[in-house]
Amino acid sequence: MNYPSRLIEDAVNEISRLPGIGKKTALRLALHLLKREEEQTRSLSEAIVNMRTKTTYCVKCHNIADEMYCNICANPKRDRTTICVVVDTRDVLAIESTNQYKGLYHVLGGIISPLEGIGPADLNIDSLVNRVEKPAEEEGVQEIILALSPTMEGDTTAFYLQKKLKSTGVKMSTIARGVPIGGDLEYADEITLGRSIISRVAYD
Repeated sequence: MNYPSRLIEDAVNEISRLPGIGKKTALRLALHLLKREEEQTRSLSEAIVNMRTKTTYCVKCHNIADEMYCNICANPKRDRTTICVVVDTRDVLAIESTNQYKGLYHVLGGIISPLEGIGPADLNIDSLVNRVEKPAEEEGVQEIILALSPTMEGDTTAFYLQKKLKSTGVKMSTIARGVPIGGDLEYADEITLGRSIISRVAYD
């Protein structure tokens, strides 16, 4: 594609590096930004730079944060007896959007995957064990919820965590797996359907 300006071309190349954005979409976004007031474009660029340079990670749960502690860990109204273990911040956001969970989180930063060279030492597992074995004065962890993807790597990670925390005596649970709301049984895969039968609940 022949661009009318090298500056436009540079902008398109950088924007197209973002996931899910091709050259055409990048060009449309670049031209849109070009038409906006300079101050608006400057505010956007400053917000992106600040996000990249000032964002840190919570020293307790490893979630994305602005300060030493993330907003969830710093919230005194959260249930501090329950910790939900997730892979990354996207999982935290997904669970928070349900408004059903009021406890704390622990972000592993990945899952055990020997094929990709990721082992337990590469994840935030030791800090999770410390939170359970040596809780802060305001915390007394009673339950660990494993909210990991139902994949081989996810199950491997869950199994490792169960062995690692077994001696603590803390209750461990995992999120339910089954047929989604609105789904048809005929389209469910055999493993999901089988787990739904095994993990059936009483009908009230």
